[in-house]
Amino acid sequence: MKTNIHPEYTELAVTCSCGNTFKTKSTISKPTMHVEVCSECHPFYTGTQKIVDTAGRIEKFNQKYNKAAAKSA
Repeated sequence: MKTNIHPEYTELAVTCSCGNTFKTKSTISKPTMHVEVCSECHPFYTGTQKIVDTAGRIEKFNQKYNKAAAKSA
């Protein structure tokens, strides 16, 4: 293994948007890191689903395909 070519592997404090904090190790040179989703708030781990619809895309989809279903029926 070559010397002086590998990055430093240091401890890192991670803070999530939900407020959860934990420590891990990484090659990132910053001492802290902010993430939007962690295992405490991710729907896969919590069993809940959050739908964020800022542009009304779900309503547009439902309107488009409800009309198509009504025409074909």
